[in-house]
Amino acid sequence: MGTIPSWTSQDSLPPSLQEVLIGAGWKYSFSGNARAPRPKPAPAKGWQGEENTPGTQEFWGGSCWLLVPSHAPIQDWECCWLGQLQLCTMDWQPDEQGLQQVLQLLKDSQSPNTATQRVVQDKLKQLNQFPDFNNYLIFVLTRLKSEDEPTRSLSGLILKNNVKAHYQSFPQPVAEFIKQECLNNIGDASSLIRATIGILITTIASKGELQMWPELLPQLCNLLNSEDYNTCEGAFGALQKICEDSSELLDSDALNRPLNIMIPKFLQFFKHCSPKIRSHAIACVNQFIMDRAQALMDNIDTFIEHLFALAVDEDPEVRKNVCRALVMLLEVRIDRLIPHMHSIIQYMLQRTQDNDENVALEACEFWLTLAEQPICKEVLSSHLVQLIPILVNGMKYSEIDIILLKGDVEEDEAIPDSEQDIKPRFHKSRTVTLQHEEDRTQDDEDGEDEDDDDDTLSDWNLRKCSAAALDVLANVFRDELLPHLLPLLKGLLFHPEWVIKESGILVLGAIAEGCMQGMVPYLPELIPHLIQCLSDKKALVRSIACWTLSRYAHWVVSQPPDMHLKPLMTELLKRILDSNKRVQEAACSAFATLEEEACTELVPYLSFILDTLVFAFGKYQHKNLLILYDAIGTLADSVGHHLNQPEYIQKLMPPLIQKWNELKDEDKDLFPLLECLSSVATALQSGFLPYCEPVYQRCVTLVQKTLAQAMMYNQQPDQYEAPDKDFMIVALDLLSGLAEGLGCHVEQLVARSNIMTLLFQCMQDTMPEVRQSSFALLGDLTKACFMHVKPCIAEFMPILGTNLNPEFISVCNNATWAIGEICMQMGAEMQPYVQMVLNNLVEIINRPNTPKTLLENTAITIGRLGYVCPQEVAPMLQQFIRPWCTSLRNIRDNEEKDSAFRGICMMIGVNPGGVVQDFIFFCDAVASWVSPKDDLRDMFYKILHGFKDQVGEENWQQFSEQFPPLLKERLAAFYGV
Repeated sequence: MGTIPSWTSQDSLPPSLQEVLIGAGWKYSFSGNARAPRPKPAPAKGWQGEENTPGTQEFWGGSCWLLVPSHAPIQDWECCWLGQLQLCTMDWQPDEQGLQQVLQLLKDSQSPNTATQRVVQDKLKQLNQFPDFNNYLIFVLTRLKSEDEPTRSLSGLILKNNVKAHYQSFPQPVAEFIKQECLNNIGDASSLIRATIGILITTIASKGELQMWPELLPQLCNLLNSEDYNTCEGAFGALQKICEDSSELLDSDALNRPLNIMIPKFLQFFKHCSPKIRSHAIACVNQFIMDRAQALMDNIDTFIEHLFALAVDEDPEVRKNVCRALVMLLEVRIDRLIPHMHSIIQYMLQRTQDNDENVALEACEFWLTLAEQPICKEVLSSHLVQLIPILVNGMKYSEIDIILLKGDVEEDEAIPDSEQDIKPRFHKSRTVTLQHEEDRTQDDEDGEDEDDDDDTLSDWNLRKCSAAALDVLANVFRDELLPHLLPLLKGLLFHPEWVIKESGILVLGAIAEGCMQGMVPYLPELIPHLIQCLSDKKALVRSIACWTLSRYAHWVVSQPPDMHLKPLMTELLKRILDSNKRVQEAACSAFATLEEEACTELVPYLSFILDTLVFAFGKYQHKNLLILYDAIGTLADSVGHHLNQPEYIQKLMPPLIQKWNELKDEDKDLFPLLECLSSVATALQSGFLPYCEPVYQRCVTLVQKTLAQAMMYNQQPDQYEAPDKDFMIVALDLLSGLAEGLGCHVEQLVARSNIMTLLFQCMQDTMPEVRQSSFALLGDLTKACFMHVKPCIAEFMPILGTNLNPEFISVCNNATWAIGEICMQMGAEMQPYVQMVLNNLVEIINRPNTPKTLLENTAITIGRLGYVCPQEVAPMLQQFIRPWCTSLRNIRDNEEKDSAFRGICMMIGVNPGGVVQDFIFFCDAVASWVSPKDDLRDMFYKILHGFKDQVGEENWQQFSEQFPPLLKERLAAFYGV
């Protein structure tokens, strides 16, 4: 393998050579003008890297040499271009020495030795400089049958990576050679080589080549008719991969809609004698269900008919694909399944118990999908009696699960975690929200992983799918599920075999959300039993008991504390110190949920709780340490300022600060620790002062480092790596926590740093999460030390205005909140900036489907703008008064609500006509106040009586008839109208 240097000349290619080439019927093309033969200016390498030998004619063509063996007539040769190198070869053949080099490299790359792997990577980089290296790779894959299959396949996979990385720069003949070799060898005798060639074909196709390789699909479809099994199977395998990777393109005009031919063709093979071919055929068609490809919709009845015919196929792969098809059809063409629904449900009940777990898992998905359909209750009610026991049975650990989970290992706390056990953490940026009147609703997230207990089996399996199905069905059928479940539950929960008992505890956790009402009468007996299970001798029973108890934490907290809360907390804290790592993890997560539910109920036990959590610091391995940070942060969020006691601070802070000092700036473990410290700083308030300076400085450094790295990367992306901006986001959020917790005490720290300059850059970052956290910090600094923010307002306000874009909900929310805080500090000086933001705010508050939090913050900010600049905002009153009133009626009485309502009253004073049409909404919003301050109550009184006097007694009577009784009563009682 070698390259030939280029020289320049103005001479043209000799006519004799042109004639020979054209006469032989070959096209030839040169980059630049054609050149005449001329002496070689310096020694040049030949095709394979040897010196040119006598016996070749040399023509100087394009920008390179054309080597033609002199003993052969030129018309016997085929011309092909490689980059700047034109070669004439009859059929590309490797140089033996080069081939041995490539084979050695392939052998070396299978070595587990890291140093060898590094050498291999370097060698690969070098070889990729040679255009024909990829010819060698395809040659090994398709022609070198004497080599072992893993080596041949590896050669194909390296070629696939090259295609992925730089197919566009492959010289045309190399690309053509590879494509031809793939199609000629798709029927290789080895299934591994066929699969590798299939992967290579779809990779080339996905590089925009489907359009540039028009013969590919027709040839593959033709090969399906081959009498040779290997050819048919190889072609189908390649087509399946193309259908997976390019389904949208196949259904587009760009390719002339090949699916019109392909779908009917695939359907013919549903009846093929080979199960592998039948399976490929279904899998190909399945790719087009979710997108409702027209060619499939035109053949939908034939498709469903063929599926039913294969329902009891003896091959598990075929049955799995049939189940998968029915699950997807349930989602997109339920109209076609409804007439057969009874039979389909009966079929799926059988398949959910299939001996092959992959089939059972595919079938189990059916219940998850059916639960989301409006017809679920109607079609499934009569089958619950069969379905529930099947799902419950699927929730037992299989033998392989227990082996993978090391279920027989009870004590492993001293074994360090391997790094791949630790999932990457993603920081969730800070979002500013308001307190509501209604009770705190449970987080949507609490049930997101149905089966938190075994998340190390991160693969979706039958146990998890069965539990998830039971959970969603419990949410559909509610307590109607219980008559089918309760008789089973009793037998499970008290079963002597731990595997069965464990599955019963999981069942109880899975139905917690949907069947809570119906379970309440049984909980006084069940909760003590579950608390007892926390000390079971099997670790997997202890860990699932933690999870299930966390699902009932809301009920536990609603009872007198001594009854269940205290015993549960005591036992959970023991489990946090369990000798098994899985139990520690489950207990820590469950305790965090309990903290969220119990809030200040935990205050009497703080000393005991902190002793346990701090002791765990010295005990935990890496992975659980990260979960422990979360439990401590949640505790701080839940008990708030009650944590600010010298005794508690003395227990908690030293281990946290020790970890903080141990971690390097580029260690991702900083994320959970920073999040935790942010909550602690907010809770401790002035109690955090002794620790704040080093923490503050480090956060500023993290932001500065990330910004500098981002700038270098933007200027020279090939020289520098892109920074992980999560470091900056978490640091900004901790700075927010410090500003919120320390209040005015943060002023000196801000004065001694360049945070405002950094904030200016962060607010303009391309990443929405960075902007989101920046605006949260801006709002907190505005409240804590406005003297440092004020000089920057002229620069900051236009940026805030452009971020009032509801496409990025959280960014928009935090920018809106920050503007509201700035209003309160600026007062009348806000006037030059009103027009920058007002129109966007009014648009957002009138936008349908805007999330509640954003609506509330927008209403507060519009109110505050009106409070400080009523003359500027009041003219638009009529455009926002109705959504403004409905957004704020559910907010608790607080400072933000107070300032916003003062603003609305002042605007009504300036423009009373603006409120007339929607006055009933204003009355309703006023009545939502429980105890407004006296002067605000007076403002309400004057507006209500002013309106009543204006319209007259009779009209007021008619108007107030529209009021709901409760509103009437409140207005009469509080304001005498």
